[in-house]
Amino acid sequence: MKILRTPEDRFVDLPDFPWEPSYAEVVDPDGGDPLRMAYLDVGPEEGFDEAPVALLLHGEPSWSFLYRHVIGVLAAGGVRCIVPDLIGFGRSDKPTRPEDHSYARHVEWVRELVVDDLDLRDVTLVGQDWGGLIGLRLVAENPDRFARVVAANTGMPTGDFDMPEIWWQFRRAVESAPTLDVGRFVESGCVRGLSDDVRAAYDAPFPDPSLLAGPRAMPGLVPTRPDDPATEANRAAWEVLAGWEKPFLVAFSDSDPITGAMAPVMKKLVPGARGLEHPVIERAGHFLQEDAGAELGHVVADLIAAP
Repeated sequence: MKILRTPEDRFVDLPDFPWEPSYAEVVDPDGGDPLRMAYLDVGPEEGFDEAPVALLLHGEPSWSFLYRHVIGVLAAGGVRCIVPDLIGFGRSDKPTRPEDHSYARHVEWVRELVVDDLDLRDVTLVGQDWGGLIGLRLVAENPDRFARVVAANTGMPTGDFDMPEIWWQFRRAVESAPTLDVGRFVESGCVRGLSDDVRAAYDAPFPDPSLLAGPRAMPGLVPTRPDDPATEANRAAWEVLAGWEKPFLVAFSDSDPITGAMAPVMKKLVPGARGLEHPVIERAGHFLQEDAGAELGHVVADLIAAP
């Protein structure tokens, strides 16, 4: 697998993002040198080692920068935040071919970080977009590692039901656009708008088209047919979640046509969702962390603090 790495000077002076990354090595399934996965490890100044852990997983085409306001609330509230950049995104290494990416590979890469490298336990998953597709699989396949889940504008499709037309429009645009404007795509999924410096921060990992294989590939990895390569594993994960009794909070925004239909499905199918007050975060689009990061942070903090 040939990989590229975004120059570090692309990540200088990002707005509201003061944290330095840590790095872990994950396996190249093609037998090459390990890939470097970047992640943030941010928490309270006192009691860091004893702090509860939240795993914050981003999706397509963003990176850990998306969670900056969520991190601020959680760290101030005594929560340790582990915030990876998926392989192909952010500061993480970027395979150069779309075919280097698969759903299974992304699940395994995050599993290596969470289980093999950091040995995290009693984790609260916060997953949005692909962060939920990957994170819910991780929870179902490693249930003893996780204490609770916050599903935020996400799902775990099996290909048995069609995706909404707006998602197909997004997929076609990503696959066919001569140039891929990542900042514009993020902005189109927000309600409250982006400043120029924030939009530039979403563009920062991708100064060259050769670095864009990850964002190009991800829409095509979503299961859209019953015989998709990921369907069997996702069905197995749903079987586990159908018996999940730990807290499972559905925290969706009020303005996301892509994933909105998944909220009632998860509330109905996952036992851990019963009896919880599931918030609807107002004036927020698909990227609710960008539109309403502090609000989402308080939702997560309250769930972690609940008896």
